[in-house]
Amino acid sequence: MEIQENIINKVAQSGLTTLDPAAFYPAGDRVVYDIKDNLYMELMLREKDFREFVKGHDWAQFQDKYVAITCTADAIVPAWAYMLLANRLAPYAREVVFGDAEVLETVLFVKSIAKMDIEQYRDQRIVIKGCGDVPVPVSAYVELTKKLTPVVKSLMFGEPCSTVPIYKKKD
Repeated sequence: MEIQENIINKVAQSGLTTLDPAAFYPAGDRVVYDIKDNLYMELMLREKDFREFVKGHDWAQFQDKYVAITCTADAIVPAWAYMLLANRLAPYAREVVFGDAEVLETVLFVKSIAKMDIEQYRDQRIVIKGCGDVPVPVSAYVELTKKLTPVVKSLMFGEPCSTVPIYKKKD
């Protein structure tokens, strides 16, 4: 007696659209510029010395890179010092932010997500992929949720075979 089984791919028939947050990851080098290296004894900023450094430094090394400016030393750094660095980096870097590497990733994802065309997801059942090869900050999931909730039929997190419901439009 031969038993014939038809394997049905219920995931494919579910009508779910998978959205991978990694698609919003902008490729390119990331650099954290730590101003502590410009401090006198890692304690204070000497304006004259700092201005001379900024003026003479080769900022072209940051060409097309994403740059976060921070200070990891326990020092008081005036806001104008960060402004001066941003001014010098801006002509070369793709993006300059104040903060650490995590802040940089958050800003990059948020800006990329802001450009997405949400109309393609109108009245769709969306699963935002939960894992992948690119580390995605939680802030990206929050941004996607805020952006998609007004237009989608439903929003889930995870994989199509195992989702966590986030939002369902009331009929």
